[in-house]
Parts: sequence; C-alpha cells; structure tokens
Amino acid sequence: MSRRYAIVIEQGPESYGAHVPDLPGCVAAATSRSEVLQLIREAIDLHLETLRESGEPIPEPASQTEYVEV
Repeated sequence: MSRRYAIVIEQGPESYGAHVPDLPGCVAAATSRSEVLQLIREAIDLHLETLRESGEPIPEPASQTEYVEV
C-alpha cells in the first residue's frame, strides 16, 4: 500500500533539515536540498519498517500543506 506523507524542509545557514509531521521522530539533515530529500525518503521507509516490525499501527497521512501570501 502506497502512502503520501507531507514533509517539511527547512534551510539553515549551512544545512537543510526535514521532518514528517505525521511520523513524529522521522527526521533527516544534510548539506543540500537534494540530499535531504533522499535521506528523508530513506528515513520514512525505515520508520515505517520499524513500526511494522514492532506491531505498531502505521499512521495515515493527515497533514496538509498550504502557502499564505502576505
């Protein structure tokens, strides 16, 4: 079953960070945006695999993204 999770990417002074609001603790950090995207995909896969192996429920994607222009 395929799921589509929203991710948040933040750019810091020297690196990028990413997290998944629907998967608490699922994070990644890297020196480039493309690298952090690759790492967060891997982190999501590992996070879901760990939940499955431990018999925990897999959270359904619920977060939505929106932009507000001000």
